[in-house]
Amino acid sequence: MENKKVGSLKDAFAHLSWQLLMVTENAAIAAARSSGKGDKHLSDKAAVDAMRSTLDQMSGFSTNIKIGEGERDDAPMLFIGERLGKGDICIDIAVDPLENTNATADLKPGAVCVLAASSSGGLIQASDTYIDKLCVGREAAPVVDIRQTPEENIRRIAGALRRNDMAEITVTILDRPRNEELIRRVRSTGARVNLIADGDLMPSIFTCFKGAGVHAVMGIGAAPEGVISAAAIRLLGGGMQAVFKPKDAADRERLNRMGINLEQVYTAEMLAPGENLIFCATAVTPILTTTKAVLEGVSFFPGGAKTHSLVVSNTFMNFVPTTHVLDCERFTKEKSEFRLW
Repeated sequence: MENKKVGSLKDAFAHLSWQLLMVTENAAIAAARSSGKGDKHLSDKAAVDAMRSTLDQMSGFSTNIKIGEGERDDAPMLFIGERLGKGDICIDIAVDPLENTNATADLKPGAVCVLAASSSGGLIQASDTYIDKLCVGREAAPVVDIRQTPEENIRRIAGALRRNDMAEITVTILDRPRNEELIRRVRSTGARVNLIADGDLMPSIFTCFKGAGVHAVMGIGAAPEGVISAAAIRLLGGGMQAVFKPKDAADRERLNRMGINLEQVYTAEMLAPGENLIFCATAVTPILTTTKAVLEGVSFFPGGAKTHSLVVSNTFMNFVPTTHVLDCERFTKEKSEFRLW
């Protein structure tokens, strides 16, 4: 009986991927409509509303927001502990309805709607705090150690990737005062630093892709995005190590209540331990690496829109371009075509 139950859950997750893709697609389209207007809160609310509505209407599933906007009762955001949907199968969700709101407000690259899902209990719960992380691809995963110095880890990464010159290694780091010393030390090795203003979630995942020009992501960023990254990195076979960094005494107490060990080095397997995992991301504006555009942003045409997404599960990985007919009457009247934009 237990084997039948496990099998049915895996079958259900195979279909769940495409429902979750609709969640991030709808959120991205909603956020894109208000992008470029200089109001990051407007875009964020649009993404949240679209994501909540789509999650609430999913067939067969109910969702528990394990990682969200914070523990705010009756908050207008997707908050930790919020439950949506009425399906029989309960799943845990970690969401960032709109990663990089500043980019959306100014119509700049780097904005994405993203989530990770698991069977119940498959994602760690943590408050909206900081996390110090080290993310690498498959080759370097066995040799790095976040407890070692940045210099030593750069040396190990270069060795694992068979790079004789440290200048061939590129490390992405958030441009924040808290990371200034790290930036200086990484540059002292000769490695290149790709400083980004916001949004280290997608760069963390790109460490798992050869040719993306992201050999490592280091430094202190937001914990919720770190947990979402961990799910994708685990699915893609990369490596992640992280240490939680509370903002203040109250945050420390909140993490303790959640069972977070502040002395523990957490791996991707510990942050996202579920057997059934799904990661979905849909770009609002183009998602770039140091060398290329990996996902195109939302584009609109008469009666519709085009989205580009990344979907990863235990059984497949797909880059998904989707054409959405949003207004059938206008689409027909304008004689719009299904085509790449």
